[in-house]
Amino acid sequence: MDNKLYLYPYSAKEADRNGEIKLWRESFKENIRCRDAIEAAIRENFDGMRLNGDCASSLIQRFGYKRVAFVLANTLQQLRYDGRFSQGNKDWGKTISVPPDQEHNSQFCVRSHPAVLDGFINEYRKSVEQLGLYGAKHSVSDAAQQDYEGKVLILSPEALAESYWEGKYQLWYAHDGFGCRPGAIGRSIRASCLCDGEQSRWQRTDFIGPIAGEHLPDWAKEQVQCIENGQSTGFGEMDLI
Repeated sequence: MDNKLYLYPYSAKEADRNGEIKLWRESFKENIRCRDAIEAAIRENFDGMRLNGDCASSLIQRFGYKRVAFVLANTLQQLRYDGRFSQGNKDWGKTISVPPDQEHNSQFCVRSHPAVLDGFINEYRKSVEQLGLYGAKHSVSDAAQQDYEGKVLILSPEALAESYWEGKYQLWYAHDGFGCRPGAIGRSIRASCLCDGEQSRWQRTDFIGPIAGEHLPDWAKEQVQCIENGQSTGFGEMDLI
């Protein structure tokens, strides 16, 4: 899934300003192809009464979770006043960042019947939920005000390649960095992945926030204890449950 065409996250104007218009153009064309494929999948899988529950899976395999979400969220944002979309899906669509681009965003808006498309969005969201990813509901409520140093942080799925879209790859122990402190000018955080020991630097904005204690699995608690005691962690040897 990581071999998918890069999803360019900024507008055409920003791409032009940054000398990245080729990247934007290739991504935009892929957004159009994804829109067309969604419309075709809905036509082929809707029998007039219900939508085949597996129709989103082939689209995810072809375009990846991120681009399908991008195209669907753009559609919900473009058609935000249409009452045929559920409020839950509208709220979900707001959580996906689609840069304002009045000239181009309407061009990859899915044109299927909104009531049927709403069902397709439900199926897509179920596919993501089945991955067991951590989200905002698993984080502490005051994440923005917290000092991250010495805490287990939830890395946003958007920062990960899709082949690593599993909860275990989202849990990182924050060692240090100016980004640990809320309001600091520096945003970098040095952290270690609890499931494999990879150490890397991330931006504070790459993290959803510290995980709430009740959601931290036992294997992760053991890894944290080893790190804090300066002991061997046994990365790659534990049975992750």
